Amino acid sequence: MRLLLEFKTDEDFKYTAINNYTIQGFIYSFLKRSRSFHEYHDMDGFKYFCFSNIFPVSDFRKEEPKRILISSPDYRLIRTLEREIRRNRSAYLGKYPVKIESVSLFKPKLERSFITSTPVVLYQNASKNYFFSMKKTNDFQFFMDRLKENALKKYNSFYDDQYYFEGNIFDRLEYSREVAVRLKKADKLFIVIGTLWKNLEKFNMDNKKFYYFLLECGLGEKNSLGFGMLNTVGSIKNG
Repeated sequence: MRLLLEFKTDEDFKYTAINNYTIQGFIYSFLKRSRSFHEYHDMDGFKYFCFSNIFPVSDFRKEEPKRILISSPDYRLIRTLEREIRRNRSAYLGKYPVKIESVSLFKPKLERSFITSTPVVLYQNASKNYFFSMKKTNDFQFFMDRLKENALKKYNSFYDDQYYFEGNIFDRLEYSREVAVRLKKADKLFIVIGTLWKNLEKFNMDNKKFYYFLLECGLGEKNSLGFGMLNTVGSIKNG
């Protein structure tokens, strides 16, 4: 399930003044007001939601509408988020006050071709906080293996299952580019390495539930920080 949120700001400020931590905190500020998810931020394990960049990608102007997509395979989470946003039409995006203009829920259509709207992040070495870089290693098979391992782990954790399949998670991939995302939290700067993909195709989906889960939860690590968000290729062309 997906939530489309439209809002306006009360002042002008740079697009770069907002980063993934800012948006994550904005989402948690609504979840914390609910009974069911008020401790979600502090829970161990996967956080089953993802979000897009704020769009259009341009500096914030007073009274100019901006939008963001938030997705989750957890229907209760996304409905709770919708309810709390409707109850609280004023909020803060970081230090900037915003006015909620509209919020709507929809279920995206599953297709066999996906595109990444935010970078896919994978650890090369999690203990050392070392991210996989296609530029440095050019190890495509490592990327595919880690992508599948991470996806199965999240899926089986969410559904309390032991699902597994042979072969690669996608049958065809079209690489776009690698990006380094600068994040700032509590005056500390972090660099996250990720990859963007123009096309990820699965010709025969034996388990459509699994791929719909990925569409709603995201690919790779750090989904709740907005990384690895997927759209279908058809939704981009028709949007």
